[in-house]
Amino acid sequence: MDVNFRKIDIDQYDEDALLDTELYESDPRDPTQALSDTKQNAAAVRSALSKNDYVGALTLVLESAPYGPNVEDAKNLNLQTLVSILNSTKATDILGIVKALSTDAQDTLMKYLYKGMALPGWGDVSGSVLLGWHEKLTEVAGTGCIVRAMTDRRIV
Repeated sequence: MDVNFRKIDIDQYDEDALLDTELYESDPRDPTQALSDTKQNAAAVRSALSKNDYVGALTLVLESAPYGPNVEDAKNLNLQTLVSILNSTKATDILGIVKALSTDAQDTLMKYLYKGMALPGWGDVSGSVLLGWHEKLTEVAGTGCIVRAMTDRRIV
């Protein structure tokens, strides 16, 4: 049985086919600019963490999160920076920090939590931390935050 017909991309012949670029606007920064901005944010986050400003550090990471294709290095660095913030936060402070974030920042945080849980090996290192944050974030933002994170096309 010949299955070569399955290797043809039929969407290229369909005028009404929806492309990823039509679903959302990609990050307006080029990949080097996004990586440079993320490195600057990482340095600012370290400074904020030294002052115990966890809300400020999270806001820095979440408000200018790189998204879309072609910025994988910046997205990975931003994830590492975010996980370092989450790991350095006391469990008793999480609820207050999450309440201080804006709704958009909460949604972006949920995206990063799911991304961190999906990566191989990360669950072993930071799994309990990510789940603890997920619990508190869901408690504050509700299940709507989960739905928005799952349906948003701007993948962090």
